[in-house]
This record gives sequence, structure tokens and C-alpha cells, in this order.
Amino acid sequence: MESQRRRRILVVDDDGAVQVSLALLLKQAGFDAACADDPQAALAQLAAGPFDLVLQDMNFSLQTSGEEGLALLARIKAAHPGLPVLLMTAWGSIALAVRGIQAGAANFFTKPWDNARLVELIEATLQLAPPGDGDGADAGAAPAPRQARAALDARFDFGAIVGEHPKLLKVLETVGQVARTRAPVLILGESGTGKELVADAIHRNSPRAARPIVKINMGAIASSLFESEMFGHVRGAFTDAKSDRKGHIGSADGGTLFLDEIGELNRGDQVKLLRVLQDQRYQPVGASASLQADVRVVSATNRELAELVAAGEFREDLFYRLNLITIRMPPLRERRSDIPLLARHIAARVAEGYGLEDVALAPPALDWLAAQPWPGNIRQLKQTVERTLLLAGSARLTQADFQATSAVDEGAHGGRLGVDGMTLEQVERHMIEQALQQHDRNISRVARALGLSRAALYRRLERHGLDGGEDRSEARGDDRSDDRGDDRGDDRGGGRGEGRGA
Repeated sequence: MESQRRRRILVVDDDGAVQVSLALLLKQAGFDAACADDPQAALAQLAAGPFDLVLQDMNFSLQTSGEEGLALLARIKAAHPGLPVLLMTAWGSIALAVRGIQAGAANFFTKPWDNARLVELIEATLQLAPPGDGDGADAGAAPAPRQARAALDARFDFGAIVGEHPKLLKVLETVGQVARTRAPVLILGESGTGKELVADAIHRNSPRAARPIVKINMGAIASSLFESEMFGHVRGAFTDAKSDRKGHIGSADGGTLFLDEIGELNRGDQVKLLRVLQDQRYQPVGASASLQADVRVVSATNRELAELVAAGEFREDLFYRLNLITIRMPPLRERRSDIPLLARHIAARVAEGYGLEDVALAPPALDWLAAQPWPGNIRQLKQTVERTLLLAGSARLTQADFQATSAVDEGAHGGRLGVDGMTLEQVERHMIEQALQQHDRNISRVARALGLSRAALYRRLERHGLDGGEDRSEARGDDRSDDRGDDRGDDRGGGRGEGRGA
């Protein structure tokens, strides 16, 4: 019977020792394995018979640029769009692996690999693969985006997420598949793409939905307070510990722990977090015994964790604990067809929130919004629509209304939101400079305007060589208690602005 067919995996590597090792591992794990030495042989085998997964090396000659691997990946995805590909690479080639994932690979693993982790990754990848796609057969025309979205909404609760672009639908399909498991999920994407909404959707569609989802901005927790904030403390553990306090992990017991800005966590605290993730046990500060916590971990970052690992800034073992399933949120510029839907949705919610009458957006205004680059993604779109609605004072927003308010905001004559030709780093620096100028270098106001904690803003100021206008060590000490209150509030509510209206 078809349901009993052993899943077939193709290993593509020019190293015979690698082929033998992987083939043996796959056989022991219950898979059928075939091997190919080079791209031509791999493509021939894929054309000859159905496969469920490909494990592909990135180099097949003395050259180590990886271009051969990327070219093979492109040909595999063109001939077999639904066939998942896992890339093999070394830590020195992490940037290349990231390019491969952006080109369509499901994930990557490194040489030398850990057998148990690799089998776990293979199983998770196969579970997420659409059935019947591995043989390259055409299963019929894909449903229209609106129909596909309606079908997803009939099965899952994605009510807070707006859009029907194919890239977003792929994200939602993955969320639906992984939500019912307890597998750790890593959500990657630029700031403002809606990562927190995806974390909410994972929790809301999981068996843990009746329990809390506890959200922590990892970049906002001072290292000296990390253990108390995460693990809690007992009365008398330190001077100000006047009563027992349950930490974030204890509060998430039976539910979901959402670790936002995980890429901002320093290496010392990474070790403490890793110990909890390994055995689900933690010890409150000052306690004599450890406690058990049943938590499902979802994390998010706008940074490439794999590249941070290669640079020695993030622990490799923690990275593997977090990214069994990786979801990449597409930036708004890659799902422009969703911008009119988002703009209308945002306008309706803003009008309702301010007690205003319903607002309409003229078609030319929607076209103009869809043409903008939106480096700040949905967060920037929301700010633009909200500002225009309030300043225009009209029940029908036109293109001229948006151009007028964006010109005021950007200090430009053409009213362009664009930063064409700039890299993401340059865009971030530009936005921080603008916020510093707009708020007279008041760090607290700048941080709130950018949706960052003060600690995260300071790190960005240092990275870009910008002057915050005050002594940072003194500011951190003087404002620490104020930061804790503001940041915890942002974690629970304000931080959701990243994806609100997504």
C-alpha cells in the first residue's frame, strides 16, 4: 500500500564517506536512501523516480564558492517545486546556507552533524512537506489565493492575520501543521512583519490554547536580572525580595513561552536558557530545589541566528534547540498584493479605536501605498495610515492625503516614503537618526517610537556609531527600574504593534 511505502531520500555529495555515513544513518532511521556524486547524476535520479527529500551538499568541485550548489538547488526547485531540500554546509559557509534557504531550501545542517538532531530535522521537514509533491507530478491547478485562504480559515484560527499572498499562505500552512505539536519554532523576519502575530497563531491553534502564552522581550532584560525575571525568586533571596515571585517560565507552565528578540540575548544568559530548554527544569533564585515546567518554546528575531553562530555571538547548541522548525516572514515589499487589504483593515481598526466614522480609501491611494518600499513593513504602513486618517479629517482618503502627510513626516518635497538603493542596515540607521532628531535625542521617547527597549536601542546606537546624547552607563543605571516597567508592558501589549493589522 502507498501509505506503507518507505520514504526515499536522495543524498547528493561528491564525498564517498559522507554518502556511506548518511545512507547508513537513513537506513537505521527507516528510510530508503539513494546517492548521487554530482548535479547531473542527482537530476537524473530525481527524474527517474519519486523522492521525498534531498540532502544536498553545496560544493562539487575544488571551488568552494557554493554557486554549484545554488544552481542545483534552483534546478531541483524548478523541476520539483514541492520537494524539500536540506543543505549540507560547514559553519564557515553559513551565509551561503542562508542564501540557499532564501532560494527555496527547507533548512540546512552542518558537517559534522549530530545523528539524532539530523533525523529529528528530517522527520520534521517531511511532516511539513505537501503530500504527493516529491515526484514532481502536477496535482492540478492550485486554488486561487482567496479560496486557499478561506480553506485555511475554515480549519484554523488565523483571524488576526490579514492577507492572501502565496508567501503568507505558505507561512499559515506551516503554522497550521506545527501548531498541534510541541516542536520549538523559530520565526525569522524583518522588524514589523508580524512575527508576534504568528507566535499568537501557533499558540491559539495548539492544544495549549487554554493556558497562557508568556511573551518576553529578551533584549529588554538586564543580565543582572535575567535569572530573577526568567526563573523567579524566593523571599529573602536578595535585598528587595520581600515575597516569592514566579518567573516567566513558571508562568508559562502548560502553555507557550514566546522569546522575542532572541538574537539580542548575551552569551552568558544563553547558557542559563539552554539548561532550561534541555530538561524543562529551572531553579528560582534563592531556592534549594529545582522545579519542572512544561513549556512550548517559540522564539523570534530580525537577525540571522545562523550567521550569529558562525560569528561566535550565539551558541550553536542553543540555536539547534530553538530552530527545529523555522518560519520566515516575508517583508511587505514581497507581498504587495496584500497592501490594499492591510490598509483597509488598519483604517477600519483605527477609525473604530478613535470613535470615528467608517473611512474609505480611494483606489489611486491604494495603488500608491502598494508601490511604496515600506522598509518598516506593516508597522510603518500602520503608522502612515493612522497618521493620514487623523490629519486628513476626511471620510475618504486620497493619494494626495497620503503624499501630504508622508512629506511632512519625512521632511521631503516629493512625499516619498522610499529609501531606494539603501541596505537594511542603512535603513535602520536612517530611521534611528530621524527619530533622534524628531524627539530631541530623548532616548526613552526614541525607543518607544521605534518599538524598541532602551537596551536594544543602545546596542543599535553603538553598532551604527550614533551619539545618543547622554551617558549610557549612567542612563542604564538611573533608568533600570523604569525600563523594567516599560519593557514588561511592551512585551505584553505594546510590542504587538509589530504585527498588529497583519
